[in-house]
Parts: sequence; structure tokens; C-alpha cells
Amino acid sequence: MKVKYTEDTPRKINEFNQEIELAPEGVEDIAEIFQTPLTGAYNWDYTLQDNRIGKLYELGKRLNWNTSLDIDWDRPLVVSDEIPEMFWDEYPPYKNLEDDKKREFLRHRGASQFSQFLHGEQGALLVASQLVSCAPTYQAKLYAASQVFDEARHVEAFNRYIQERSRLMYPIGSGLKSLLDKILTDERWDLKLIGMQIIIEGLALAAFNTAKAVTPDPVLRDLLHLIIRDEARHVTFGVNYLEDYIENFSEEEKEDRAMFAYEACVISKERLFPTDVFRRFGWDENEAREFSNNAGFALEFQRLLFSRVMPNLSRIGLLTDKVRPLYDKLGVLEFESHSTDGDISWAELEKPLDLSA
Repeated sequence: MKVKYTEDTPRKINEFNQEIELAPEGVEDIAEIFQTPLTGAYNWDYTLQDNRIGKLYELGKRLNWNTSLDIDWDRPLVVSDEIPEMFWDEYPPYKNLEDDKKREFLRHRGASQFSQFLHGEQGALLVASQLVSCAPTYQAKLYAASQVFDEARHVEAFNRYIQERSRLMYPIGSGLKSLLDKILTDERWDLKLIGMQIIIEGLALAAFNTAKAVTPDPVLRDLLHLIIRDEARHVTFGVNYLEDYIENFSEEEKEDRAMFAYEACVISKERLFPTDVFRRFGWDENEAREFSNNAGFALEFQRLLFSRVMPNLSRIGLLTDKVRPLYDKLGVLEFESHSTDGDISWAELEKPLDLSA
């Protein structure tokens, strides 16, 4: 096995058209280095202090699943030959495409979305591994350790789905990459928890639920069912832990975290635009983004995603007076009074596997 280190994020689109058997010496991993001033912390008080966090940890152990065994990968891929009516129908460059090209665009758009899911899960894996070292409390360390395994499983599952069924992998989007870089290289452990558990995973949880509701592929539906159950616990952990922790911050520290959360939301909003797909089809990137940003359905989808994040930010104390007008400009402030993931039903989290649907 060879490891190739690169200073720049690869921008190549990978297509998996056939099975290729490689000898170990023919495998080349591409790795990008990042540096972090991570400060670790021992914890010498092993007492249980928060039953909510302990319960989430126990639940994670009980509901472990296996990507290879709990999903039936042998079922045929189900795709629709019909071209759905959608907001792109009003965009001239798409409207002028032949039907085959429209299908190709939709395939690439979906592949770009699933690729961002995969890259985001690798980011979550790296952040969770950092939290094991730097989280200050005993139960947070245990939960973070269990989340590392969850995230590894999610990376495995999305990677397998892409390589075996989607067969098209896009590089990580620049917005998501910059956000992950910020979270991974910042020395403040609580910022890692805010950025990953509240923002990235909160948005991902909403996106996964939407994808599960619309996909015709039973394998993807089952895969998302299992990942959603894990992600719900992760977001609940972040909300439960941070609402007590941030209470002890100074006003300056709170404002600093609140501004970071806002900036992370703005970057995550950009993640929704498949700019690499626009470029592939020769479209003007800014024009296509502007159209997508203002399209009714796309706008409602963005609002749906943030309806999950805003109440959580409010609950942990990061919707301060200084950032509220900024969220108001994004059109998402109205969601702050919705139910939070800290209040999520334990019965919902404890549901057994139901892969028959």
C-alpha cells in the first residue's frame, strides 16, 4: 500500500464502472495533512454526573449495527426512468437539455449530494476522535468514543453505497471542507462540539430524513434508517451537554461561539449547491446558484434543514442579541421556538430495527 500526501484537496470525479482487483502494492491512498493545536485532558473523576449522557451511551451500545450484515446489499438498485417535475424545469440551461442529458444531470446531482454525505461523515469521524482526548468529563469521553465507531460505520456505509450502486463520487465541496478545517484545527473543544454535533450533524439529520422519504431504492432507505438513528443520538448528546456547559461562559465567550455557529450555518447553506455539477455541464456557477437559491422548492428545503438547527442553538444559548438579526436575514429565525433535539422522545431513539418498510 502506498500513501500519497497532497497539499491540495483532490478535485477529480471518480466513476466506478467495474470491479478492479488491485494487489496491495497497487493501492494508493491519497492523504491531506492538517495541523491542530489539540489540548488533551485526563479525567480522574469517574463518577456518573449526567444520566442523559449515560443513557445515550448505553443506548448506542445496545443499538449497534453492522453495515455488512444488517443491510441486504443484494437487492437490485431501484431508480425511476421518469424525469420528475422540479424547480430546474424553469432554468433555461436545464430546460434545453435532451431527456438523456437531464437524466445525467439528475444522476450527477444525486451523486454530488451523497458524496458530501460521505465526506461529512469522515469529518465527523475525525472530530469525534479528537473529542475523546479533549472532552473534560468522564461521560463525554465515553460517549465520544462510541460515536467514533458510529461515524466509522457511516463512512463505510456511504462509501460502499457510492462505489457499488451510485458508482460516482464527487470531491468534497469547498464550503464543507473549509468548515471541517476550522473545526478540526481549532484548539477549543467546545467549538468542535458546536460545529459538528449542532450544525453539521443537525443539518445532515434533516437532509437524511428527506432523502429517506423520497428515495425509491430500498438499500438506501435501510442505510439511512440506521444512520438517522445514530445521528439523532449524536445531536441529542450535543444539545444536552452544551446547554449546561455554555451556561458557565462569559458573555464574550458566548458571543464568540454564537458568531462561529452563525458563520458555520452560512457555510453549510452553500454546501447545498452542487457547484461541481454546474461546472461539469458548462453552466455559469454563480447564475445557477442564484437560480437555485431563489427557487421556491429549494428555498423551502433550505428552511426545512435549518428548522432543525435553530431551536438547538436557542436552547444552548447561542442565539444572542448580536446574531439574531443575522439569522433573521437568512429567514430562519422563526424556527427557534420549535422542539429541540434535547427533548427528543427516548422511545423514538430506542425503536428497534424495522427494515421491512
